[in-house]
Amino acid sequence: MSATAEPIAVPILRERCSPEEWKTRVDLAAAYRLVAYYGWDDMIFTHISARVPGPEHHFLINPYAMTFDEITASSLVKVDLDGNIVEPTPYPINPAGFTIHSAIHAAREDAICVMHLHTVPGVAVSAQAHGLLPLNQTAMLVGGEISYHDYEGVALDLAERPRLVADLGDKHLMLLRNHGTLAIGPSVPAAFLSMYYLERACAMQVATLAGNPEIYQPRPEVIALVKKQARFGGIVDQAWAPLIRKLNRLDPSYQD
Repeated sequence: MSATAEPIAVPILRERCSPEEWKTRVDLAAAYRLVAYYGWDDMIFTHISARVPGPEHHFLINPYAMTFDEITASSLVKVDLDGNIVEPTPYPINPAGFTIHSAIHAAREDAICVMHLHTVPGVAVSAQAHGLLPLNQTAMLVGGEISYHDYEGVALDLAERPRLVADLGDKHLMLLRNHGTLAIGPSVPAAFLSMYYLERACAMQVATLAGNPEIYQPRPEVIALVKKQARFGGIVDQAWAPLIRKLNRLDPSYQD
């Protein structure tokens, strides 16, 4: 496909898919728009995926020719676990995105949504040997959910998938060393909220360590207590609803 500055018309799919799939598409398109809103996007080069309800193990991912603020529910590309595009689309997908997301969707039934970002603070902390430190409440809240995966180059080799899955284990957050952040969740809103906490924690760590200051370290028993207090499930809906209201005020076209 030749590059063009003109937008490509994408048929509205609402009448051609199940209500369950359409809801997933709208939630995922909203997540892309919110990533752009928070400045977490990297032009066209990161990805968020969501499993399509049903037995086929298909998932939705971004078209590899659109910025995140352009993505709509209908423009999302449906693929199977072998990388085949299963519905007509004018767009390709990112091969590296397929490697990462297919690995996790195939291995984790609870991974309904998988988010991967390349933010400056996320990549910075991923490159620090100590990883995410318990320097603030946000980091302590997510600290028990962090896993790490060593950098193996651009994720084009499918042979990396089992190592990625093994390093993720049963965690819901990951720092991909020298690469970025990753979050999974049982829904798009849950994955987004987890990523919000991880990205905030990374940004706070970078700010805290700037200039090599002397750091106040919380007591170990307090860190352990905050890890036990970490419960995000009950606040997902409360956090997601106002975000959707914000998007609807800014630009409701993500729902198309």
